[in-house]
Amino acid sequence: MTSERFAVTAESGPQPGSVVLSLAGELDHDTADTLRTALEERNGAVRIVVDCEGLSFCDSTGLNVLLRARLQALEAGGRLELAGLHPPVSRMFEITGARTVFQVYDNVAEALTDRRAGG
Repeated sequence: MTSERFAVTAESGPQPGSVVLSLAGELDHDTADTLRTALEERNGAVRIVVDCEGLSFCDSTGLNVLLRARLQALEAGGRLELAGLHPPVSRMFEITGARTVFQVYDNVAEALTDRRAGG
């Protein structure tokens, strides 16, 4: 799924029911629906790892999409985790306190090999 400034690609993770969503570009009010739709299409996944390596910007709208998706995943018995946060995106998560509610990994490889994450 793509817009002019933002793209989401999805691939199955190594464990059954897991998916990696890779984000690229700017996640903001104008592009958040692209992510929202991608997350809704994976509703029911046991584990969603959101790869933020290619994310250059995230505003409060994008943050809220991720927070809501995390809550929906938890309510369904799943998880939504983040990987590859870079400044200034990481800073926004820190300032808002959102970083403390997400499991955050340095990169997708680390997330996918985390034994504690199960699967």
